[in-house]
Amino acid sequence: MPRYKLTVEYDGRPFVGWQRQANGLSVQEAIESAIENLTGASAPIQAAGRTDAGVHAKGQVVHVDLDKDWRGDRLRDALNAHLRLFPIAVVEAERVGETFEARFSATRRHYLYRILNRRAPPTHERGYVWHVARRLDAAAMHTAAQALVGRHDFTTFRAAECQANSPLRTLERLDVAREGDAIEIRASALSFLHRQVRSMVGSLEHVGSGKWTSDDLKAALEARDRARCGAVAPPDGLFLMRVEY
Repeated sequence: MPRYKLTVEYDGRPFVGWQRQANGLSVQEAIESAIENLTGASAPIQAAGRTDAGVHAKGQVVHVDLDKDWRGDRLRDALNAHLRLFPIAVVEAERVGETFEARFSATRRHYLYRILNRRAPPTHERGYVWHVARRLDAAAMHTAAQALVGRHDFTTFRAAECQANSPLRTLERLDVAREGDAIEIRASALSFLHRQVRSMVGSLEHVGSGKWTSDDLKAALEARDRARCGAVAPPDGLFLMRVEY
């Protein structure tokens, strides 16, 4: 049975998250329904990572096994025709080997979090940024963020319901930079804990606003205590940008 790799982008706002849930429509359900409508058969998909409700993706990767041997561009266009009612697009579809797995074959995941840092609220970017009206010191945020880079116990920055077997993760990159009124936070790692990026961003906002120092952030990490985390940043500004294999 041929296996296909799909690169997908989506607006996370209308969905309850990536994973199928009983309380509403998920991105996974929308794509699997499109596949079934196209092929006439149910075909489960597996993703590189699960995103929460309201989180967006520009480079989510999934794999699916189909009965028919499709040319990549035709499969892409056919699926997009069935997805036209949803803010989801298959950017690329390609045939891959049967050992490829969207989740376990990945070697690095890249996320972007965007903060709109100005007094005026967003208009065109509403739902795609976290609006923080008070001025943030992006340079201080970047300096503090480097304490989180490397292999650590990230218990402080994981969701209480996180199902990962271990809180140990190796964070390869956590960069903070200002671009005009926007602050962009880029994080890269093999894998992340549930809500790890949003938890780190919320704590970095405390540093940028002057509520915390760099030492406070480092102490929060070393405490390995969820109660020491800053407020979790909202999902609006988070994008799964790219997955490497």
